[in-house]
Amino acid sequence: MTEDILAIAGAWRDAGEQVAIATVVETWGSSPRPAGSQLAVTMSGKLAGSVSGGCIEGAVADAAKGAMNSGAPALLDFGISDERAWEVGLSCGGKLKVFVEPLA
Repeated sequence: MTEDILAIAGAWRDAGEQVAIATVVETWGSSPRPAGSQLAVTMSGKLAGSVSGGCIEGAVADAAKGAMNSGAPALLDFGISDERAWEVGLSCGGKLKVFVEPLA
């Protein structure tokens, strides 16, 4: 059974949490999750879903908190040629873009 990430995020928001949604919008090569995969993040640190099978979730969660603080969405780009990709653990050889937006 798959988690309904938007329903979980909505329930967190209804409970008073600040929430952001991260969505994989593009992939190239070997990518652990397909486009459309989502991760919900709360300011208090709750996570639901996945955008990478774990290898970039920490960096995406940090960006989600930044988006909640600023109110502005962000487009994140991870790839094997990017030093940050190795730093956060994306060593699978693929590339992906993740759109992060605060949930209003």
